[in-house]
Amino acid sequence: MKNAVVIKANKAGMTVRLDPELPFPELLEAVRTKFRETARFWGAAQMTLELSGRELTGAEEMAVVDAITESSGLEILCLVDSDANRIERCEKALNEKLMELSSHTGQFYKGILRDGDVLESEASIVVIGDVEKGARVTAKGNVIILGSLKGTVWAGLNGNPDSVVVAFEMAPMQVKIGGISYEKSGRGHPFGRGPVTVFARDGRIFCEPIKKSFLSAFNFI
Repeated sequence: MKNAVVIKANKAGMTVRLDPELPFPELLEAVRTKFRETARFWGAAQMTLELSGRELTGAEEMAVVDAITESSGLEILCLVDSDANRIERCEKALNEKLMELSSHTGQFYKGILRDGDVLESEASIVVIGDVEKGARVTAKGNVIILGSLKGTVWAGLNGNPDSVVVAFEMAPMQVKIGGISYEKSGRGHPFGRGPVTVFARDGRIFCEPIKKSFLSAFNFI
């Protein structure tokens, strides 16, 4: 199984090339072995992942992700795909899923919110795009931003401390959940890099990386 799994780092995370001929159960074992052997090198990190070398079903992709995370300290934030047709299918499936969710739980907005823009919702809201510095989003429920958050968000506007704020890049000027707020001071990324969820607990604002379970809720295949 030599070279059945080849790992290459890239700017956003890693690309894993998989042997196209090896039976899939043997390939999974090769993935586990490779990442156990290199676990110390990668450490505990959050990564995007691109799989190349062979065609995989959605279930097989998730099996590979599981094999990687179980055999190392890595947290796979999302899968990256260079196949333009598949990306288009993913975007179409995501939009359809968001429309379905919005009809039951809230609203969605597609577009970039720029300086001075204000978006308000009486329920939860999903923003398909960026919220730039100077823009503001408020909702009585959750706020999910499928893009970067650099402006201001207030979730749980009616005082609900169980609301959450999700963004693929979390760099807000201010986040408020219920009556608990965080305001940016200085430079840097206090919430880390990559997709995260921000929530309130014990009177403070906390964050945690978005797990693959969040992404697997959307059927992209």
